[in-house]
Amino acid sequence: MRIREASGKMAEAVSPITRQVHPEQRENRTSSVDFRLEDVEDCLIYDRHGVSNPFKKLYQDRKSVIIFVRNFLCYSCTEYVEDLSKIPKEALEDAGIRLVVIGQSAHHHIEPFCSLTGYPYEIYVDPERCIYQKLGMKREEKFTDSAHPSPHVKSGIFMGQMKSIWRAMTSPAFDFQGDLHQQGGAIIAGPGSRVHFSHFDMNRLDHMPINWLLQLAGVQQTLDFSDKPIIHV
Repeated sequence: MRIREASGKMAEAVSPITRQVHPEQRENRTSSVDFRLEDVEDCLIYDRHGVSNPFKKLYQDRKSVIIFVRNFLCYSCTEYVEDLSKIPKEALEDAGIRLVVIGQSAHHHIEPFCSLTGYPYEIYVDPERCIYQKLGMKREEKFTDSAHPSPHVKSGIFMGQMKSIWRAMTSPAFDFQGDLHQQGGAIIAGPGSRVHFSHFDMNRLDHMPINWLLQLAGVQQTLDFSDKPIIHV
């Protein structure tokens, strides 16, 4: 038995796999795909420099995991993206997929958000919420007893909201960095206009677990996102 600690921010591969996606779990977390990507393919997204591209550019040539976040001030989105940043580049490259985060703020908020979370992969914004609206992502929050809280959110609601308010107050450009009522989601799409999977969040804690998303997209290894020692048998 060999014990070692997770180093830096990079998530470590766990062997043997300790969290599998069981069929019943997938069914509970998977929403039916009742939209067409053709309806949103020409919606414009903007990079950190304000340069626009059509949404379809993200998935035309290869399979993409696309995460839509609520807003860049949201503490649960921040902590979720912090864990996305730990995904090793080689895990994505080996599976031939690209990882993309989309927010709904102005483009000048992208750089500070990436600095805060350490997120190194592709990120864009949809400031008019064109894609959010046409895909039917929810506004307002709905909490149910059967909801699965995100394993990637470490802060409680009170402390998390205090963090969000503090970031808003101390931001050089004071605004809420998106519609506070807008919920996010995740899709796996491409190449072409094929949708492999979709999940639209019911509330700020209803994220699709990252390992589940990666496995559904074809990543073979399971990653450990905790800060605890990793045990290899």
